Amino acid sequence: MGVLLIGVRNGAEVSICPPAGHYGAVTSRVAARAAKSALAARLSADPDVVGIGLARRDAGYVVKVNLADAGAAARVPGSVDGVRVVTEVTGAIRPL
Repeated sequence: MGVLLIGVRNGAEVSICPPAGHYGAVTSRVAARAAKSALAARLSADPDVVGIGLARRDAGYVVKVNLADAGAAARVPGSVDGVRVVTEVTGAIRPL
């Protein structure tokens, strides 16, 4: 038995659908994009942040922050505007 609710929260579309074994809000791509933009502005001066994008997790989206160094993870919030933020240490990114 599943429930799907689609509505608007803080100006962004949000779908709530508890998949098997998971109960909670599922973040839409629209909400994740807005959170990504807000976080990019906030972290733009941090040299250890080498990339910010979206990733699929569970049935929704998260903001994914790529870091040059693990120590930078403490400066990245766990969520922005209700959207979960995940980090990954990728190391420095250089052009070929």
